[in-house]
Amino acid sequence: MDTQGSLAGPFGGRFGGPLMVTLDVVQAQHADRAAVEGRQQRRLQALLKSARERVPRYRQLLQGVDPERLALEQLPRSDKSMLMADFEGHLSDPTLRLDGLRRFCADPAQIGLRFDRRCWAWESSGSSGVPALYVQDSDAMTVYDALEACRRHPSQVWRRWLDPWYLGERFAFVGATGGHFASVVSVQRLRRMHPSLQTGWRCFSLLEPMPALCAALDDFAPTLLATYPTAAVALAEQVRSGRLQHCRPREVWTGGEALTPAMRSRIESAFGCEVRQSYGASEFLPIAWECRAQGLHVNADWVILEPVDAQGRRVPPGRRSHTTLLTNLANHLQPLVRFDIGDRIVLDERPCRCGSALPLVRVEGRCDDVLTMAGAGAASVHLLPLALTTVLEDHAGLFDFELRQADAHRLRLGIGPGAASGPAALRRYRQVLTTFLREQGVERPSLGLHRLKDSPLQARAGRAGKCKRVFAAQ
Repeated sequence: MDTQGSLAGPFGGRFGGPLMVTLDVVQAQHADRAAVEGRQQRRLQALLKSARERVPRYRQLLQGVDPERLALEQLPRSDKSMLMADFEGHLSDPTLRLDGLRRFCADPAQIGLRFDRRCWAWESSGSSGVPALYVQDSDAMTVYDALEACRRHPSQVWRRWLDPWYLGERFAFVGATGGHFASVVSVQRLRRMHPSLQTGWRCFSLLEPMPALCAALDDFAPTLLATYPTAAVALAEQVRSGRLQHCRPREVWTGGEALTPAMRSRIESAFGCEVRQSYGASEFLPIAWECRAQGLHVNADWVILEPVDAQGRRVPPGRRSHTTLLTNLANHLQPLVRFDIGDRIVLDERPCRCGSALPLVRVEGRCDDVLTMAGAGAASVHLLPLALTTVLEDHAGLFDFELRQADAHRLRLGIGPGAASGPAALRRYRQVLTTFLREQGVERPSLGLHRLKDSPLQARAGRAGKCKRVFAAQ
């Protein structure tokens, strides 16, 4: 068991240790806007000072610059491509190497463990075309833990007073579990740190066929369920049909995709509980939390979001951005400053009914379609978009693609110009996806492959900066 995680002791660390960070998070949630902005500026200056002294990229950019006199907008933008092109140059620890971290992340047995007992690592999806690798030290994880535990508004407040760290809950995470992704690394890390969570918290793969997933969830009977909105809707339909009988959580937490009012209503009515939405990313896990008035509040004391237009100019409050630049104020090991995360957001500076001064954000997240295909007999098989993209990215190594449904049996996989398209690659794409369709129970699946002239990753179709890649039949 890894006992040296961020909750191992109350003192020490760059930010004063878990106890001090938790107290500050609670206090800042009820502070006025000036106090929040003061915390943000002090942490930004500390981040830039540390980066100037220890990180090769910023040593060059900030040479001779006083961080206290520097406006954030004066710094250049960054993105996944730049990060991965000069990975070691973005780190404050000169002993970390990309090849070693990649070998570590290729081993599912290491999920939730620290790399070389120095940092946690996870990979992003390829939804923007470039998979990236992120590393976090214990101080950054301390901040994420405190924000997740203290900012999320519970449906039963008294339960959180008695159990603020959710140690007594039966917590089920349904998502992509086969790789070192941020959500599953975070859950498995906490399970390894706390023996009491070994049986009370579990991860379930969204790649499982729906009957097997329902059986596993019924057997576990979670009190808290965390998953993607499309997966939550699919599970809600299983409740309505009677195929999911004992999964009756007190709360459903969603994130990773857009949650529409209709989806929220469908989930809440089926499970008989409230839905709590959050907004996070591989670059900063808990970007925003949902208050009792269903407003998404940015954790602006620890993260800076800059909504910008196509030319990189900041857009005013109330206007939708072309993309979003993120600055992580907690992670000094791998500073992410003005980092393009590809999301389209709207910041709202109007006060929220809940009374919090933390700014509101509306996120136009991924909007891929759920595919409904024919199963045995008259049964229907629902294929979750994140399951399909995970299979193609992680198992087939395909990132530049679009998947369109032709009818109840047929799919068409378009391969972008940035992907391998030789005979061996095409056979791999076909075999991996067809095998997955059969495992899910699709009757007589047929897959057509064709090459695309233009990359879907560059088109940025749909409502979000991250392109839409999975399309249901019209």
